Amino acid sequence: MPDKAWYKNWFNSHYYHVLYQHRDDEEAFRFIRTLIEYLKPVPGSTMVDVACGKGRHSRVLADMGFDVTGIDLSAASIEEAKEGEDERLHFFVHDMRLPFWINYFHFAFNFFTSFGYFKTRREHDNAIRTIAQSLMPDGIFVIDYLNVHFEEVRMEKSVATILEGITFHITKWQDEAHFFKQIQVTDTENKTPKHLFTERVAKFSLGDFIDMLASQGMQVQEVFGDYRLNRYDVKKSPRMIIIARKQ
Repeated sequence: MPDKAWYKNWFNSHYYHVLYQHRDDEEAFRFIRTLIEYLKPVPGSTMVDVACGKGRHSRVLADMGFDVTGIDLSAASIEEAKEGEDERLHFFVHDMRLPFWINYFHFAFNFFTSFGYFKTRREHDNAIRTIAQSLMPDGIFVIDYLNVHFEEVRMEKSVATILEGITFHITKWQDEAHFFKQIQVTDTENKTPKHLFTERVAKFSLGDFIDMLASQGMQVQEVFGDYRLNRYDVKKSPRMIIIARKQ
């Protein structure tokens, strides 16, 4: 698989959705509710959910009374998400590296490490630029990323799991700049690997994000370390949840 396109093929694949459909939705929804309690957006605020997948978090925000737009590179995910569209919920196939609506949203969200996938720093900078440009002045951007320092010492090496008759052999490793996860997919009837995918996520530190955000006119206001919004600790926190304001 071409290195530059791994996310396009993987996120559009049936296997991706089987593997990740069992994520802890309740934890995710509690996090969103806690975040909204902290941010206190006014009813009807405009929000963009960047890399929204099938729209599960976008739907929660829309149900809370906000005007939500979800964008994602995966046409398969957006096709499913569009089934739930209404007057407060909209979805588009869109590459976050390319310009989207300008000065439109009060809030932008990027949940659950849906960033860091691209090959070059310039591509990541382009994604941050898209988000910054989409926000109104004083708009708020929240990015929820893994804590690199926490993950480096706690990363599991390999695991196997069976879901819907499909075996996923997952092997993880890292180098100086990235975390890698190789997913080998085998159907139960066929013992030979059917497909092979490799995820790659950049090891962006808090300093990296401060620089990327500042270069696009956004200033970090707060950093939390978990989904309960406890204080960020560089060694102990599992997450790095950054809240930035557009200047």
